[in-house]
Amino acid sequence: MSQVHSIGPGVSGTRSFKFIAFLYGMASYLVFFVTILYAIGFVMGLVVPKGIDTGTTSSMTEAIVVNLLLMSLFAVQHSVMARKGFKAWWTKYVPKPIERSTYVLAASSCLLLLFWQWRPIPAVMWQVDDPDLAVAVAMLSLTGWVLVFTSTFLINHFELFGVSQVANHLVDKEVPAPQFRTPLLYKFVRHPIYLGFIIAFWAAPVMTVGHLMFAAVTTTYILVGIWLEERDLIEMFGDQYREYKQRVSMLIPWHKSW
Repeated sequence: MSQVHSIGPGVSGTRSFKFIAFLYGMASYLVFFVTILYAIGFVMGLVVPKGIDTGTTSSMTEAIVVNLLLMSLFAVQHSVMARKGFKAWWTKYVPKPIERSTYVLAASSCLLLLFWQWRPIPAVMWQVDDPDLAVAVAMLSLTGWVLVFTSTFLINHFELFGVSQVANHLVDKEVPAPQFRTPLLYKFVRHPIYLGFIIAFWAAPVMTVGHLMFAAVTTTYILVGIWLEERDLIEMFGDQYREYKQRVSMLIPWHKSW
């Protein structure tokens, strides 16, 4: 019978732990960075050895079941570990400075598993036959990825992925309290990161059944994730976020409902 003990401030406050935590945070960020680059190639079918429409083929039933399980695993991990209640329990056992890095590492691991075990369903739903138009659609997908990265840097990219937390802990600097900000793109849509993902997933010159399934399920998850995230943001910022929510569209610029 084993017991789990929390790591108290006496351990997490030592110089050796701070250095190890920093290395852990940087390694987690590196894994994330490789994962997101692979994700671009996976969705667009570029460079990477296994894309969304390549790999070992299987029956339609097996492909649907396996792919849904893989996406569900990521969705559950990504949502549950981000909730306030889970964090309160989780940080009893995982030191707070590396909590975000651990979350990022777990999310990256789920995505890497998805890329590895994804079952292609190559039947074509629709495709763009005109070469110039096909290139334009592919560039639109790439623009979606650029929007994702740009939006993370407009807020705090390194805090979002755990680097700031371990760096501040290393130099004994207090992590600043969350502040409500709406820089640039956030003045037009509340969730430009999610908008970028949706564009990247749906703008495909060739839309196969497998790609369509991936885009549809991830878009559904994004909408659920927005609902959960905005509930937390209202709890954190109160009327300030409620006013922002009434004033700025969720995903479609200048459209109040979306």
